[in-house]
Amino acid sequence: MIKKDFRKRIMAVMLLAVLTVAAMAETPNARQARRMFDQTYNRVFGAQGSTLHYAVNIIGVYKTEGTIWYKGNKSKFVDERYNAYCDGKTYWLANRKKRTVTIYAANDDKRDKYATKFKFTPDNYNYSIADAKDCYAITLKAKRGTKGIKEVRAMLDKKTRHPKSLRIKLGIFHTTIKISNFKSGGIDDKVFDFPQSHYQGFEVMDKRNDT
Repeated sequence: MIKKDFRKRIMAVMLLAVLTVAAMAETPNARQARRMFDQTYNRVFGAQGSTLHYAVNIIGVYKTEGTIWYKGNKSKFVDERYNAYCDGKTYWLANRKKRTVTIYAANDDKRDKYATKFKFTPDNYNYSIADAKDCYAITLKAKRGTKGIKEVRAMLDKKTRHPKSLRIKLGIFHTTIKISNFKSGGIDDKVFDFPQSHYQGFEVMDKRNDT
């Protein structure tokens, strides 16, 4: 009985220690940073939908730009080479240069070889915020054991809280994404429908049943 009570006391002390460390880590700065990040994140990926123009620079080697639309689990993007549509169930990737359309299930990581590397879960990061002239700089650093993205530096406009740029660290590499023409809300679901008539004559490859 004494040993059992002793174990209970030890467990209680350990739990208290864990909760104390968590409370210490959750500073006012961290809470403000997380709150502002969540607000902007929901403006981009929320049910109301959003659209923005992006310009990507991967360590100066690869550059591209385009426009993307989001609404819940739906998305669409148009860049210099591809058009992609996702209605939440099916994903169509049109290569305008090769004149091909590849069809995937919406949740298939094979649709994009970088998809798994850039998966993001907000709770896997520690947050902080700093002043940066006309923007707020919110920094996210991955908690121990987090795979994929190790650090994000998000610049938010002070007046609108709209995203202006992202700097993402994946391993030893950095990717910079500049954002413009951001709009949240008013996105029609028809935006995400695949316009089959626009791709007459394209070779179609259906990968939905591939294992």
